[in-house]
Amino acid sequence: AIARAVVTGPAVLFADEPTGNLDTARSREVMALLRRLNDERGITLVVVTHEADVAAWARRTVRFVDGVVESDRPNLEPVRC
Repeated sequence: AIARAVVTGPAVLFADEPTGNLDTARSREVMALLRRLNDERGITLVVVTHEADVAAWARRTVRFVDGVVESDRPNLEPVRC
């Protein structure tokens, strides 16, 4: 699915629960791949997740509660590959 999404060279990639139903090791692989796409190709990623481990990879997190933005802040120490 990720290959299909990036084959056309998008500027933005939207990922809804990209690690859903994956074990921890595969989740880290997917997040590392997404980070490389951002770093190497400049693709902006918008990732929706309920998992704190996945959100920890983000450079910025926006938290919604009942459809309203509760917080919008930079992550000064995102997980690195």
